[in-house]
Amino acid sequence: MSFELETATADASTLRRVAIDPVSRVEGHGKVTLLLDENDIVQQVRLHIVEFRGFEKFIQGRPYWEVPVMVQRLCGICPVSHHLAASKALDHVVGAPRLTPAAEKLRRLDALRPDPAVARAAFLPPLVARSSLRFRKSEVGKRNIVGVAAAYPEVAKQGVLLRKFGQEVIRLTAGKRIHGTGAQFPAASIGRSRVKSATACWLMSTRPSPGAVTRCIWSGDCIMPTRGCTTNSAASVRTFFDRRRQRRELDFYDGTLRVRDADGQIIVDGVDVQNYQQLIREEVKPWSYMKFPYLGFLGPDEGWYKVGPLARVQNCDFIPSPLAEDERRTFVDYGKGGLIQAPLAYHWARMIEMRHAAETIKDLLNDDDISGSELMASGAHRREGIGVIEAPRGTLLHHYQVNDDDLVTMCNLIVSTTHNNQPMNEAVRRVAKRYLSGRKLTEGLLNHIEVAIRAFDPCLSCATHALGKMPLQVTLLDAEGRELDRRCTSADGGY
Repeated sequence: MSFELETATADASTLRRVAIDPVSRVEGHGKVTLLLDENDIVQQVRLHIVEFRGFEKFIQGRPYWEVPVMVQRLCGICPVSHHLAASKALDHVVGAPRLTPAAEKLRRLDALRPDPAVARAAFLPPLVARSSLRFRKSEVGKRNIVGVAAAYPEVAKQGVLLRKFGQEVIRLTAGKRIHGTGAQFPAASIGRSRVKSATACWLMSTRPSPGAVTRCIWSGDCIMPTRGCTTNSAASVRTFFDRRRQRRELDFYDGTLRVRDADGQIIVDGVDVQNYQQLIREEVKPWSYMKFPYLGFLGPDEGWYKVGPLARVQNCDFIPSPLAEDERRTFVDYGKGGLIQAPLAYHWARMIEMRHAAETIKDLLNDDDISGSELMASGAHRREGIGVIEAPRGTLLHHYQVNDDDLVTMCNLIVSTTHNNQPMNEAVRRVAKRYLSGRKLTEGLLNHIEVAIRAFDPCLSCATHALGKMPLQVTLLDAEGRELDRRCTSADGGY
């Protein structure tokens, strides 16, 4: 991480600009800018996403059957999530919104897999967050996952084993470990030979114990203690966005939409994912390539919300796996009747979800449906489909429209990090005002902001799809490094 200070030139004020560029140890490229007055009081803080991917545009004109494989290239960490969401959306197009039991349960295995995304979400951010908070004055080169792994080798070993196990789940259900095709429609055509009883036995014999994993993570002080998660609140929860099944349990693959307000009261429930546009609006701002979703009936200022483990664990009525449900109850009881709001509590919630995934995978591998003989589902074709799943980072939404030539005419993607865009901005703003205002800036203090961002485990690469022009700044320097000239374009392209 590097940071720079410069005098703002946009107006005649004396505000100084501080840039954390790039934000480190997250997926993709982003930076944070702060504006400070002459007394070093923070006046403005923004999280900028500075890379642009454009998937929503270049998918247009492609045959719909190519899409589930194409969208996996959005991210090298969570390709399976995009593959599943796109396949679910296009199930409606091919007329198979309801799959055979074998196909659905194989997909559920994929959705629960402890692949690199889940392993990263469960292990790396907590370790990095803890090391950063505790050792912010230590050598920067050791304040990362490599340094923590050296100090806590058993945690690193468990993480690697969990990743290995997840990769085998992906290989057996999707056809290969990287960019598989197993969930692609016709979805139910997945061969029953993919997961045989012998395979299930092998997986179970190599599966890391969920109890051992949890004890390993929480033993000692290798991450921030439980109490620290809630007392170091950086942003209040405005609303929660989650998906549930009819019995209101935690479900990563299917369900409807539910929203809680900041007091924990359910204000929207049972919304079909096919009607998400009745609930969610999207806003574009000139200083970021990431969109800003919000609840339309509350407006952009009051309607922002959080998704992900912290939302899921507090928005469901129960978790349908006994060990994870016990831990969920402990988590909820810790809130003493209120919602646990701190971003760092995401790490605790991830641990609960990891245990749920391990328990559910065990049950699915012993389910006779995965080797069922009914392989095909059929129905009337449609020209539009919406697919929503719960990815490791949060709610993932894919929306496609297809013409009579089977070509995609519209694509809208709202990924987990996009949902969390405004909460991340709120988090860095509050951290900056609490820890940085009125103080002499140091690398250690600026690292507080990065810790807040990492708690959301953002994937900036997945999230950068907004249209519009990005302000451009060009600085001309001479051979001695002196500034000769500077030009800045505004969002509308003018100077």
